[in-house]
Amino acid sequence: MKKEDRLLFLVHKAQHRLTTHLKSEYRKGGVTVSPPQSLILLLLRDENMQSMSDLSEKLSIDNSAITGLVDRLEKDGFVAREKHPKDRRAFLIRVTRKGIRELKAVDEIVKKTNRGIKSGFTEKETEAFKAILNSFFSKFGKT
Repeated sequence: MKKEDRLLFLVHKAQHRLTTHLKSEYRKGGVTVSPPQSLILLLLRDENMQSMSDLSEKLSIDNSAITGLVDRLEKDGFVAREKHPKDRRAFLIRVTRKGIRELKAVDEIVKKTNRGIKSGFTEKETEAFKAILNSFFSKFGKT
């Protein structure tokens, strides 16, 4: 196999490099949540009061991992659990004011990182890259 055909390896390596970069930028920017925790906060800011199952599905992260992430966010005051109005066994997760404040620093880092990803590429190339990434969801959906 030619080196440039090792797409899975390259995708994995790029994802790892991006996560390492975000962790470093978060530290520099005074962000205390992890990149996966920030994704939860971003989802809740866009649509507050979501179930753990909703968050799990939207992020393609299993329920046990979501539970751990939400537990830490709740412990640190970034989210709160509210009783589900229609299911007394379930909870809805909402972002707190502290969580919203944390996202202000995250937003700047995310915007800067997105600009860095697009740097050196035309709009057409960027759109093709987005199409490739989005195709993963249909090609490699739930198993």
